[in-house]
Amino acid sequence: MTDHLPTRQPDVTVDLPLHVERASPLSVAQQVSTQLRAAIQKGQLQPGTRLPSTRTLARVLGISRGAVVTAYDDLLAAGYLVGRVGAGTYVSTELPLTPPVPSGAPLMEERPRWLRGVPVTPDVAPSRADEDVIDFRVGQPAVAPLSDAAWKRAWRRVAEDTLPGAYAEAAGDPELRAEVAAYLRRSRGVVCSPDDVVVTSGTIQGLHLVARAVLAPGDVAAFEEPGYRLARQVLRERGAQILPVPVDEDGLRVAELPVGEGAPPLVYTTPSHQFPLGSRLSLPRRHALLAWARAQDSLIVEDDYDGEFRYDAAPLPALASLEPDRVVYLGTFSKVLSPALRVGYIVGPPVLRERLIGLKTIADYHTSWPVQRALAFFLRSGDLERHLGRMRRVYARKRELLVRELAGARSVARVGGLEAGFHVHLELDERLDAAEVVHRAEERGVRVSVLSPFYVSDTAPGGLLLGYGGLEPAQIVRGARVLVEVMNHLAAVS
Repeated sequence: MTDHLPTRQPDVTVDLPLHVERASPLSVAQQVSTQLRAAIQKGQLQPGTRLPSTRTLARVLGISRGAVVTAYDDLLAAGYLVGRVGAGTYVSTELPLTPPVPSGAPLMEERPRWLRGVPVTPDVAPSRADEDVIDFRVGQPAVAPLSDAAWKRAWRRVAEDTLPGAYAEAAGDPELRAEVAAYLRRSRGVVCSPDDVVVTSGTIQGLHLVARAVLAPGDVAAFEEPGYRLARQVLRERGAQILPVPVDEDGLRVAELPVGEGAPPLVYTTPSHQFPLGSRLSLPRRHALLAWARAQDSLIVEDDYDGEFRYDAAPLPALASLEPDRVVYLGTFSKVLSPALRVGYIVGPPVLRERLIGLKTIADYHTSWPVQRALAFFLRSGDLERHLGRMRRVYARKRELLVRELAGARSVARVGGLEAGFHVHLELDERLDAAEVVHRAEERGVRVSVLSPFYVSDTAPGGLLLGYGGLEPAQIVRGARVLVEVMNHLAAVS
């Protein structure tokens, strides 16, 4: 019996930026050599890349094999290529030092005529992984307590399904929509069917879709002051004029919303845990807001970004549970599981749903099907609610530690926003400058955010935001103690 060794498959195509001009004063071999050298110098061909055989390249370019052999020999001699007996020709990992090849395109010193869009500066930056820095990053959940076994179980279940050979539904996978609808009925009192749910690639995409479906350029959108900057930018990018509406300890001050001709067609609010101050929209104001929306024929956008996390406070009904025909409900898995998932959902009035699905189709057609299926299993198995139960206890303990440590600066800073979520607001004494506190804390390895950028007004009050969700208990204690020392010192010398 004879062992048959596998034979190497011949190259069938060549993905190299090469072309040959018969009328060129350069020989064919020189043209190939020059273009390969330039591709290596530009980084189009990385060190260690295997080149096609001389026979294959000659066939693809329609030239003689001898011309390719000559070109390869030139580059071998110059140190750009290396040959391996029986294995082929490769770009050298020790390239000769040569000046970079200019692209030929002049640098634009002024904005080109075709760049007409309004600049957008997202305020969500990647987390800086400085091991020695304690970063009280707002909006960062704790991912470590997520059960690895449960998450892997969900993905194994997805692997058992056959990957679809066609695009999935733009509204979202039917299984996930059914589980989201059931979950919202249980957890938030929002009675909806799977057909009422549109799956998105996160809350911000959901708001993009709603803004495009509802607003015309120049329309007014009422927005909490202070409020979520990225959401505000989404509405501005649509061409909306932002109407800041103040908030207090009971949430949005509904009485300050205009009526009649000046009533905005859309109001954006975070009633479960006002972002960034942390208050909750009281029940009387919820009813007042819905009554206002009915009277003005306006739509409310309810961003329930972290409503699952509530401490020492009775639950308040979601606006969408009280009057679903006047409210668009935005939910997300970023805060309850991980921001890396990029999956959210919209529940909106039927008259809006078809527009949202159409806009979703032209945005990205549909959210990743395997991720949707994994989440559907995660909800159906009960793993999500078990995880939420664990996380409420984890965050409650972290909140307790933070509040305890910050008590050392109670004479110069008041802690707010404690009833829900996993960040707090520090209202500073007038003797303290928020920017100076941030600077001094950063020098000592503690990073916090100032409150002022979340206001439209230039006269925003001083304050700090401290996200504790993604920190370990020991980090919270150390970081809070540094902040207390900094604030007390600055107050003493002011």
